[in-house]
Amino acid sequence: MRSENQSSVSHFLLRGLPIRPEQQGVFFALFLGMYLTTVLGNLLLILLIRLDARLHTPMYFFLSHLACSDICFSSVTIPRMLMGILTQDQSVPYAGCIFQLYFFIVFGAFDNLLLAVMAYDRYVAVCHPLHYPIIMREELCVTLVAGSWVVSFVHALLHTLLLVQLSFCADSTINHFFCELTVLLKLSCSDISLNELVIFTEGGIFFTLPLSSVLGSYICIGTIIVRVPTTKRLLKAFSTCGSHLFVVSLYYGTVASVYFFSSSWDPKDVIASVMYTAVTPMLNPFIYSLRNRDIKQALHVFVNRANCFK
Repeated sequence: MRSENQSSVSHFLLRGLPIRPEQQGVFFALFLGMYLTTVLGNLLLILLIRLDARLHTPMYFFLSHLACSDICFSSVTIPRMLMGILTQDQSVPYAGCIFQLYFFIVFGAFDNLLLAVMAYDRYVAVCHPLHYPIIMREELCVTLVAGSWVVSFVHALLHTLLLVQLSFCADSTINHFFCELTVLLKLSCSDISLNELVIFTEGGIFFTLPLSSVLGSYICIGTIIVRVPTTKRLLKAFSTCGSHLFVVSLYYGTVASVYFFSSSWDPKDVIASVMYTAVTPMLNPFIYSLRNRDIKQALHVFVNRANCFK
């Protein structure tokens, strides 16, 4: 335990993004545009899925929850970052930092679980198309999503409760643009061996099991395609799984680059964190919409209805 122990830290100081003062206006406009695009794009996706009866299928049911989670995930970090750039006030109350950490873990964990659920849905659609309506019935879909939410809340609560038991040192500067678990642990003057043990065991299992489920689902899909490699089957598999596979690659690729391929937090890691907190949630609506005929048709109907009310 370090001698500068201070258990009554009331505020943390965020260092924010490593950008020059003269560039802050440009980055503020950039991140504000990205955040608005994230919110409006995902809200539009949710609205289209709710209004169009053709989109009332398991895949779009899961996609609507992913869109909702992406809005919340970005809203946990980006507005605070924008306020810091605008006001130059990077001070965060202790309670606010803990709440931000908790909900960041919740929505990040839910995305992780939901991507695995969506991979299973694609596996059933490709490998068992005749039994798809029976297997992916409404009760199962609701249970999978509700279970993902519950597990995510419990997972976040575990790590947050362990964190609040710690004491923090006089130097409460967070080398990041939001309150991140591993960075906060480095500021602690207490013994963090239990926290690290839980991160490596429970956190490791929590990350690897959904990832293994995703990989297993796509290995099975690939095996089915290879058996009879017709052009029609390849195109059908790509149209069914292409968007989800791209989102999975983007999500796990950016998370792995930050948490597994880096030994210490530096400006490159902070910038990489922007990828999965701001860029990935912004891109998801476009990825699922650009090559999706159902979404395009639903959007066309929605625009026509809107024009009729003018």
